[in-house]
Amino acid sequence: MTKNIRVRFAPSPTGPLHIGGVRTALFNYLFAKKRNGTFILRIEDTDQSRYVPGAEDYIKEALDWCNIPYDEGPGKEGNYGPYRQSERKHLYKQYADQLINSGNAYYAFDTAEDLDKHRKEHEAKGNTFIYNWHNRKKLTNSLSLSFDQVQQRIANGDSYVIRFKPPQNETLHLTDEIRGDIKIETNILDDKILFKSDGMPTYHLANIVDDHLMEISHVIRGEEWLPSLALHVLLYRSLGWDAPQFAHLPLILKPIGKGKLSKRDGDKMGFPVFPLQWQDPKTNDISSGYREDGYLPKAVINMLAFLGWNPGTEQEIFSLQELIEEFDLKRVNKAGAKFDPEKTKWFQQQHLQLTDSSLLSNHFTKLLSEKNISTELDVTKIIDVVKERATFPKDLWDLAQFFFMAPTEYEEKAVKKAWKEDTPMLMHELVRILNDITDFSENNVSSIVKSWIKGKEIGFGKIMMPLRIALVGSLQGPDLFLIASMIGKQETIRRIENTIEKL
Repeated sequence: MTKNIRVRFAPSPTGPLHIGGVRTALFNYLFAKKRNGTFILRIEDTDQSRYVPGAEDYIKEALDWCNIPYDEGPGKEGNYGPYRQSERKHLYKQYADQLINSGNAYYAFDTAEDLDKHRKEHEAKGNTFIYNWHNRKKLTNSLSLSFDQVQQRIANGDSYVIRFKPPQNETLHLTDEIRGDIKIETNILDDKILFKSDGMPTYHLANIVDDHLMEISHVIRGEEWLPSLALHVLLYRSLGWDAPQFAHLPLILKPIGKGKLSKRDGDKMGFPVFPLQWQDPKTNDISSGYREDGYLPKAVINMLAFLGWNPGTEQEIFSLQELIEEFDLKRVNKAGAKFDPEKTKWFQQQHLQLTDSSLLSNHFTKLLSEKNISTELDVTKIIDVVKERATFPKDLWDLAQFFFMAPTEYEEKAVKKAWKEDTPMLMHELVRILNDITDFSENNVSSIVKSWIKGKEIGFGKIMMPLRIALVGSLQGPDLFLIASMIGKQETIRRIENTIEKL
């Protein structure tokens, strides 16, 4: 029988969601959706000392903005909740006790001072202190103390932690969906703390218990968790459970290629590393976000998909649905993926071109309203004409403003190139030609003006360049006759006459 595909994204609410986290969520989402599976959000908030107000809402809003919403999680209760670890506290102790009873874990009463002393003694000899099989019986725990001594200490209320006891002299053969077969010698593992003295589980125990109880089939997470893989597989085995399949995603590297991408890199080089803007509740510092910088969610998702994965073809521009159809963990690279801010802009520019102009017109109309500009012009058609030179929706105003406002200044270089001694005379003559045109459609105006230029036996540039300066203020912009037909005969003539007067 095929196991139901259930994957989870399990961030800690300790601040804004980094794009590395968004990519982990995305790969989980793509994997689940391709297989008609379930994508779960679990908030891992057992460390309340690091909890940041607003972080959980930020995570949920970021996933929604990216169009990768979760199927189960806080506010979308399924049959496996609650979905915040802080609301599952009552579940974990029984599994820690089960591990104690089966001999796979033990009580450790060592104080912080005791452990610090051992650490310093080891360092003085040039060694690293590791709490594991070679010294555990020399330390203060239920393996070195008698049963009665242990019970007495617990009855006295002595502080203790519960540590895992990995097996000795065993070679673990593990499988990672991305990295293949991995061999680990159990003798190098330390005895990790599973249950803290404050009565809370550590990440390792809570994570395993939650994944088992939520019937997670595949754990797809960042490669920083690779060193924990052996411990997690051993915990599953010790609890008598089948482990899920694991896949560890490569790091997202700095643009220079060395080291993990950080907020500092974004600040220094001027690009966001968070999906949405974030205001730190303690310092009120504001970090930029892709949404507020004008990126389209589909461009951000496309960019993130290519950080560590490729489809094996030349295709680079993908819709979310296409990503779902093509995604395969076998095509995720082991090596770190270098973040490229310019490539991110390229994805944005490509997706803006593919966005229906009518969808962009809402943004543009709002912008016109903010500038107190009312218009009867076809805004969608204008966006269609100018958007090929835009990267962000905010660029559209700079590229299209001459449709709504006559130029008041003229680019100096353009004037020098195009405005000659005989230009005013030619422009006056052009005004007379335009005045006589009744059908001011693009094709008709173009045909009449071009025939007139040919008839005068002068170069097209002598008319077209000064006309462009008059209508646009520079030598940039789309087809001149399109501009003229859209702004209309009166406005076209008014702009030419204004330019003659000014220049």
